[in-house]
Amino acid sequence: MGILATLTLLLPVLQVCCGVRSHFNKKQKLQSPPLFSPLVVEEQVLWVSQEAAEVDTFRIPLLTFTPKGSLLAFCEARKFSYSDMESKFFAVRRSVDKGSTWSPMSFILDDGLMVDGLNLGAVVVDEKAQSVILVYTICFHHYKCSPSSVMMVESLDDGLTWSRPRNLSEQLGVKSFAPGPGFGIQKRHAPHQDRLVVCGHGTLEGDGVFCILSDDHGKTWRNGAALKSVPYNQPKQALDFNPDECQPVELSDGSILVNVRNQNKYHCSCRMVVRSLDGGETLPVDELFFDKNLIDPTVAAGLLEKDGRVYFTNPAHSQKRVNLTLRWSLTNGKSWEKELLQLWPGPSGYSCMTTLNGNVTEDRKFIFILYERGQRDSVETVVFAKVHLYGGL
Repeated sequence: MGILATLTLLLPVLQVCCGVRSHFNKKQKLQSPPLFSPLVVEEQVLWVSQEAAEVDTFRIPLLTFTPKGSLLAFCEARKFSYSDMESKFFAVRRSVDKGSTWSPMSFILDDGLMVDGLNLGAVVVDEKAQSVILVYTICFHHYKCSPSSVMMVESLDDGLTWSRPRNLSEQLGVKSFAPGPGFGIQKRHAPHQDRLVVCGHGTLEGDGVFCILSDDHGKTWRNGAALKSVPYNQPKQALDFNPDECQPVELSDGSILVNVRNQNKYHCSCRMVVRSLDGGETLPVDELFFDKNLIDPTVAAGLLEKDGRVYFTNPAHSQKRVNLTLRWSLTNGKSWEKELLQLWPGPSGYSCMTTLNGNVTEDRKFIFILYERGQRDSVETVVFAKVHLYGGL
């Protein structure tokens, strides 16, 4: 058979093959993941300082999803001034539509006229027990009061009602421990799967990062890891090693990454980072490093892990609380992408992030941020932002 005749016979086969291949390529192109490009798609001011008659300043934002998928936003409602040692309410707002609308503000705790009373705090979601736990401190600074106590309240109905406060000092000992501020974690991976881990810092002299642990869904707690300041239990000076407010997240290998406020700017005006390999039992010094890419004016920052990326928010400035910025890492925080998202160029302070982790495609597109911001001062408002991870295209 001649070459021409052979090609004529093979032509239908070649057309089918090419057609199938063309269809396959189109299908592959349609199924390829969208390009990562975070964009703020919604913003709402949840609290305005000096707007409510009984509140001077709203500060210390916490944000979490409940096991049923509602959003809970918390903050300190400081009654008469912006001072850390002011008497306070704990304020909360709730959203059942992923932040589109919010309930009116309600108060879940009130310290009356006590100065150095309530101090937020970390919120912990227990998926197995279907509960939300808020861990906080009273009399943390020992200002006209003593001793300090670590406390908790719990909601079993999606944040609608809260239990009576429990004092955890009998289990943890009497000590000054300020959780967070931010969220605690329930471990999803070994070691110690389902353990609740809350990290925070100690007194101004006996400072450092400390973690408390619960293996029975918050019924009992014990002391875990400690990364103590140097010199310990003594007044600090500039450039001393002084780990402070912190935020933990669990990585896919089961380790816990803790991003820490470098209070006295030891080595740099940047963040400390330390990792626990044993479920919050220890924070080894050889797992500690200083991330000079994360410049910081000494502030509580936000940290979040989602689908293999680690997200970080803080006022990205070495001296001032301005320029609230979202960064992301593809290497578990060992390096950071050059791209970033500026959330607010002006005065900005503490921040907290959350997300829904699951297999629902829509939920994998978003992270949610609650942060302090203002025009002249960072404590003027508390703002909620919804970020579409693939929306900036």
